[in-house]
Parts: sequence; C-alpha cells; structure tokens
Amino acid sequence: MTHSPPPGTPKARIPGPQQPPPPYPRIRTGLWRRCLGGGLALWALTAWVTYETRDSTLLPTLILLGSFLAPVVFVLWAYERHGRDLGVSAILGCFLTGGTLGVLGASLVESYLLHPSLGMFLGVGLIEEAAKLAALVFVLRSQPGVRGTRAGLVLGAAVGFGFAALESAGYAFDTAVSSAGVDLRALLETEILRGVLAPFGHGLWTAIAGAALLSRRRPTGRFRVTAPVVGTYLGVALLHALWDSTHGLAVWATARLTGAGLDRLLFAQEYLARPSATQEHLFTLFSVGGLALVALAGIGWVRSLARQDAPWGNTP
Repeated sequence: MTHSPPPGTPKARIPGPQQPPPPYPRIRTGLWRRCLGGGLALWALTAWVTYETRDSTLLPTLILLGSFLAPVVFVLWAYERHGRDLGVSAILGCFLTGGTLGVLGASLVESYLLHPSLGMFLGVGLIEEAAKLAALVFVLRSQPGVRGTRAGLVLGAAVGFGFAALESAGYAFDTAVSSAGVDLRALLETEILRGVLAPFGHGLWTAIAGAALLSRRRPTGRFRVTAPVVGTYLGVALLHALWDSTHGLAVWATARLTGAGLDRLLFAQEYLARPSATQEHLFTLFSVGGLALVALAGIGWVRSLARQDAPWGNTP
C-alpha cells in the first residue's frame, strides 16, 4: 500500500541532463551610436551646469565624461564590427587593465629616461608603444586561444583607447587647474580637441602593433618577437613621434619659410614670438596638414592589415 506525501512536501527532482547555463548578455548592435549621442548630451549638460554654478566638484565628472567618451565609443564600434567572438571580458580587460598599466609604465620610464631634446618625441613614441604592447601581453597571458590579426587589431585598439582616455583625463586636469584658478574654457577646448583626434592616435597605433604581435602568436599562447613584430613596433613608434612633433615641425617650417630667426631651442619650446598673420596661416596649414598625413598613414596601414586578416585561430 502506497502513501502519498503530506501536502506541501517538495517533490523529489528526477535526475536528468543538466541544462546549459544561460548565455552571457551580448552587446546590442548600434550601442555605440546610442553611447555617442547620450554621452555627448550628458557632457554638454555637465559643462553647462558647471559653467552656471561654478561648482568645482563637477570637474571630475566633466573630465571623465569628456576623456572617456570617444575611446569608449570606438571600442564599442570595433567590438560590434569585428570582435564579438572575443567576448566582452577580453575587451574590458584590455581597455581598463591594459590602458592603466600602459599609462603607469610609460610615465615611470619617461620620468627616468627622457629630458627636453630634439630626440624626446622619438623616445616618447618608443616608450609608450612598448608599454602598451607589454600591457597587451600581460592581459592576454592566460588566454592562449586569443590570436590572429583581427584579434590583435581589436584588442590592441582597446588597450590604446584605454591609454588615450586616461592620458586625456590627465591633460584636461592639468589644463583646467592652475595657480590662477580653474580655466573652464581651456578644459573644454582640450577635451574637444583630444576627443576629435582620439581615433587617429593611440588606438590606431596599438591596433597595428597588436595585429603584428597576435598574428604570430603560437597556438600554445607563447608570444614571438619576430622581425616583422619589431619592424611594426618601430613603425608605429615613428608615427607616434611624428604626431607628437607636428606642432614643433610646423613652427620650424613656418620660421624657415618666413625668414624668422631660429633660436637654438625653438623646436623644444615650440613657439614663435609675435607671429604675423602670414606666419599664423602657415603654421595652421603645416600643423593640421601634418596631423592629417600621419593619420592617413595609420589608417592605410590598418586597412591593409584588415584585408590580410585570417579567420579566428589561424596564424599566417
């Protein structure tokens, strides 16, 4: 004779195949557009409230929004277009951890090795690009399956944009805060300029170097420092140096063409005393044109790497 269990007794679960865990949420297509629009609106609103209230406690919010908006938008775009198979954790790790380690490493080395000189910009390029590549290697050290040209482009860009966001925040802070008080106008100008130029700087250069490094990574996860990797690193360091020295080169070219006297320290100081209208126009032409040429060289390099890309998990 069987007895039914008393009411309210939980039923025994019949053993069976385990259900797979629910998939991790994926970033929806077009999020980068919404992030760009919403971020710009929040940044503009923060700037307006800060201007109206003169509340210095809003400066960190304004600096972080302005410094991180463009890098985050471009990382989201790269993830949506080319990096969904990599996963969100790899992107975030490279952006946050890689960017932070790159900034710290570069600042530490530069403080010991660099001094104002004609070769300072080349030294900055070599040190910062090496620091970002080392940060990329550190983040991916326990993920041997992440390799290939496209993985290097996306994750290298994530490290570079994380570096750029933190660097921009530092520049914005230095510009805003001085012994004379807070210069809100200078802060906004710095954030707008660096936000517009962000896609053509650190993210682009580290994407190129990361592609060269990960395309030659072994299936075991071991990184190989081959001649193409070293050559690519030197190439992006040169692009970096040219980008940073464009202002000084524009001053030098303007002074040469207009017959202005050249001081021995002119290039390091990067200024022309009491420039004429002609000199101002020439300087603008040379500085903007120089940045455009360096940016086009980097974009062309990335496009050529993307065309040569192999499927995930394959190495050339």
